[in-house]
Amino acid sequence: MKRLSPVRQVRDIRRGADPAFDAWFYTFRAENNIEHHINPGGVAADEQLRFMVALDENQVYVPCSDATFRELIQAYNERCLPPGLLAQYAQAWKHIMQVIRARLPGKAPGDVAVRERRRNVINYCRHRFLGSLALANILPSRLVKRLTATLLTQFEDEDPWAGERMEQNKRQIAFLFSNALRAALQRLPEAATRCKDISALRRTLDEAEFIRLLYLAAYSRLHLKAVMEESGAEAGPISRPLEEGAERGEGILGRADHFLPLAARLLGNEESRTFLYICDIDGGLPLDLMIIKTLLRLGHKVVLALKETPLHLAPTIWDPERDPLLAEHLPEHLVFKAPAASKNGLLQRLHERRLLIISDGTGERLNLYRTSVTFARAWKESDVVLAKGKPNKDVLLGTSHAFTRDIFCFWEEHGEVRMEFKARPADVRKFSEQALTAKARSIIRTMRGAKDAGKSVMFYSCVIGSIPGQTKTALDVAGAFVSNLREKQEDVFIINPGEYFEPGMDGDDLMFMWEQVQRSGLINIWRFQSVEDIETSFALLGRRVPPIWNGKDATFSTGCTKEMRIALDMQRSHPELQIIGPGPEKFFRRGEYGVGSYYDATLAAASPFTSTLFQDLHS
Repeated sequence: MKRLSPVRQVRDIRRGADPAFDAWFYTFRAENNIEHHINPGGVAADEQLRFMVALDENQVYVPCSDATFRELIQAYNERCLPPGLLAQYAQAWKHIMQVIRARLPGKAPGDVAVRERRRNVINYCRHRFLGSLALANILPSRLVKRLTATLLTQFEDEDPWAGERMEQNKRQIAFLFSNALRAALQRLPEAATRCKDISALRRTLDEAEFIRLLYLAAYSRLHLKAVMEESGAEAGPISRPLEEGAERGEGILGRADHFLPLAARLLGNEESRTFLYICDIDGGLPLDLMIIKTLLRLGHKVVLALKETPLHLAPTIWDPERDPLLAEHLPEHLVFKAPAASKNGLLQRLHERRLLIISDGTGERLNLYRTSVTFARAWKESDVVLAKGKPNKDVLLGTSHAFTRDIFCFWEEHGEVRMEFKARPADVRKFSEQALTAKARSIIRTMRGAKDAGKSVMFYSCVIGSIPGQTKTALDVAGAFVSNLREKQEDVFIINPGEYFEPGMDGDDLMFMWEQVQRSGLINIWRFQSVEDIETSFALLGRRVPPIWNGKDATFSTGCTKEMRIALDMQRSHPELQIIGPGPEKFFRRGEYGVGSYYDATLAAASPFTSTLFQDLHS
């Protein structure tokens, strides 16, 4: 069996360079259920993945750290598990056994059935676990997900950890409003003494509050629990480390102000930003909400991503319905449960509310292959991704890959709080809603000018990216045909969408922009590309029609299908609009356009204190 070449950085790997690696990598993706073509309904396509990860053509991405992936390849080559990978598997088994012991106690006097079920569950998990060790290509996080899903079927409760999370929320809310913590948070930072005016002072105080909350939230559950229990959180904890911190600038928040430069970088200048907030699987939602409250007060928008299915203490999308402390202050209208929201739908909700709560679509550690369409679009529409906890840090900072948005992780490691910023690459461009709208308005002004000059306005709907790997050819085809039309037709202003395409724009961006143009009411003739158009175009280019283009027309593109719906809708209010090309009935066998692409997705798939805490979350 051919050995695989050692890997230094995952971002340097390309499919197609080594057949042996390609075969192993396909098996790896299949075994971890992260191969889109095997499970198109549950695994993100490359286009959706590119919303989040800055990927080149054929570039490999894996939802783990480079170190873990290197050890998986080492395990394959040496037929034994490296120490680091073995330690991760051991931690995964320890987690599963903790769940079993908590939910299926071994000492249940007289309850033979419980003991027998416990034994059966342990034996089943052991077989699955040993099988994964033998394969040595299952990600430890995916193994935990599979075994956790199995365990959930053995419990009467749909969410056996809901009570534990509710208790954690109760204790943390009491902790957040203790006198000692308030004093520690409100202590003036040293940087405030250097401020020259009120504006600079106000900004410094905001940054200090924000970074101190991040610092506090970064602590692991066990470390924070120890601090809270020193005097008892239920009675309103007055812990000694916090008292010392308030009096002498030391203690649990004493070193937070060292990270003030990071706060300035995160919050930006005066403009409003959109943050995607990813919680830690160790819980701590009340602390997260305090951070979010601060961001909202500063004028920013936040999308809070929670888990779809239970994963121990990780907050889920259903928690606001079950926890009275959350249900009262996180009303239903803040929760957006659509798993595959459109760009327009997501932006509309963000216009209505500056806080939006969504599900990431999973019940596992952050895995971008398994996240929902809505999560991917929320990532794309954000400016900064805030990710709490070491598991998130491993996935986002432990990889050599770059991401399409700035990443900020904060976590605890060896008793120390760490914070790190990872900027998106300089060549990754974000087309903001404002930029796309401005581009649409510019086109509309041009159309209106043409009409004022007595010209008819024609819009040409054509195949652009519906045929994989043929985008450049599609642009050439559309360009040749429209140029010929312009020569033959007098006083007609023809819009060729291909002439407005900019590198980095995806299907979501284009459809958002063009819909504003198409609903302007300025189009007189709407022409949809036909088979004959394509044949004529290749003739004009001096080429024969390639096999992959035979029989293709606008009906092959679900972007064009959406445009036909818009055209018919506009024709109802503007009866003079002429629609030329394939009949509408030929379009509507198609589904919604693929995420970030232009092709058919169906084809590709063949208390008062708490009132104060949450009061700003309603707006």
